[in-house]
Amino acid sequence: MHLSDGVASAPVLLVGSALAVLATARGLRELSPERLPLAALLAAALFVGGTIHVPIGVGSVHLVLNGLAGLLLGWVIFPVVLVGLALQALLLSFGGFSVLGLNLLILALPGLLARAVVMPGLRRGRLDMAWAGGLVAAIAIFGSVTLTAMALALSGGNAFRELIVLIGVAQLPILLVEIMVSALVLGMMARAVPGLLQSVLER
Repeated sequence: MHLSDGVASAPVLLVGSALAVLATARGLRELSPERLPLAALLAAALFVGGTIHVPIGVGSVHLVLNGLAGLLLGWVIFPVVLVGLALQALLLSFGGFSVLGLNLLILALPGLLARAVVMPGLRRGRLDMAWAGGLVAAIAIFGSVTLTAMALALSGGNAFRELIVLIGVAQLPILLVEIMVSALVLGMMARAVPGLLQSVLER
C-alpha cells in the first residue's frame, strides 16, 4: 500500500514523517545483535512481497506481511520496513522519498498494533499459532487500509473518495493471501522451531 510522491498534503507528510522517525528510533534501540538475523530475513521478505504490486491510481496494492513482521519483531518492524521501502523507492521507483515516512507509518504501525491485540491471547495459551498468524494479518491489513484512507482524505477530501473505495476493495484478495501466508508461516515455525518462536514472542 504505497502512496506516491506528490499525493499527500504537507501537513500529513510532516506529521507522518515525525511519528515515523520517533517510532524508528525506538525500534533501533530494540534491535539487538540476536534479533538481527530475523529482522534481515523479514526485511527481505517485505521487499520481495512489495515488488509484486498492482498500481491503483496514486497508490498500489501488494503483499505486505506487516502483521507477521509486527508479531515477530515488535517495534523493530519500523527500521525493517524502512529498509524495504527505501530500497523499493531507490531501485524500483515504488512510492517515493518525500512520502517515505508516511508510507512507513501506514505499513508498520498496524503491524505493531496487531501484535498488541494478539499477544495477550498467545501468552495465555488461548490462541493457536496459525490462528494468531491469520488474525494479525487481518488486523494489520485493515489498519493499513484505514491509515491510507485517512491520509488521502486529509490530503484531498472528496477528490480521493472513489480512489479510497477502490483501494479498499482491491485489498480484499490481498487480505486473503496475507491471512493464509501468515497462518502457514507461524504454524510451520511452531512445529519446526518452537523454542525460537517462543523466545521471539516473549520479548
